[in-house]
Amino acid sequence: MTTTVTEKRAAFRALHQQGCFVLPNPWDSGSARMLQHLGFAALASTSSGFAWTTGHADNAVTRDDVLQHLRTLCAAVDVPVNADFESGFAVAPEAVAANVQLAIATGVAGLSIEDLKEGSSPALYDTALAVERIRAARAAIDASGADVILVARTEGLLYDAGALASSIARLEAFAEAGADCLYAPGVRSKADIAAMVKAVGPKPLNVLMSKPGLSVAGLADLGVRRISIGGTLARVAWGAMMTAAEQIRNGSFDGLAAAAPGQHLNDIFGNWK
Repeated sequence: MTTTVTEKRAAFRALHQQGCFVLPNPWDSGSARMLQHLGFAALASTSSGFAWTTGHADNAVTRDDVLQHLRTLCAAVDVPVNADFESGFAVAPEAVAANVQLAIATGVAGLSIEDLKEGSSPALYDTALAVERIRAARAAIDASGADVILVARTEGLLYDAGALASSIARLEAFAEAGADCLYAPGVRSKADIAAMVKAVGPKPLNVLMSKPGLSVAGLADLGVRRISIGGTLARVAWGAMMTAAEQIRNGSFDGLAAAAPGQHLNDIFGNWK
């Protein structure tokens, strides 16, 4: 089945209207196709997962590398892809808008812009500039005529677990600036998630799950609309490979017992043309 970009975007928009869905994060074409094969209705790229495939740390790949990666992911699957577009690869709102236009052209059905400053030390853009950057991204999407979901992220809770109130205030400001979906990675407790859902409603909230804890049903009960995994599936894959390789280095091949059967993988991927 070949799905058009317009159909993917319409399907993605519909997913945000009601219920709760999970969009796991592939790091290459193979993982994207496997996740589609497993029945997920939408996917999201992961900046860290992709960076690691290139031998770089997160936030150490270029805009053009990410754009090519997004084109590859979107072409690989028939389900919508949401782009982790980091901080928009620019500071000034007008430059963010120009880069958003480039991201739209890759075929993504959604994209996120975060408020983390580029550089070695974690710091957020001040609220006024962060809001203007989201407003510029909204204007770029509207001007394109593409039905692309704009996700606005604040990274504050990743660096200060006590920043709930300021994170909620930012999400509310981003919603007013035109974001379709709001996202604050690092929110964890049921009470905090429920407070965030209420604050940004009726717009949907994305919650990141990076370790065991709440279930999909539990998050749905709190009013969460969508759930992403970030780079965690990539870390699971790297963890399994590192463990098996370390065992081989130490003289044992026992770790290879957990390998997926090659024929099973060929059967799955052989259906793709």
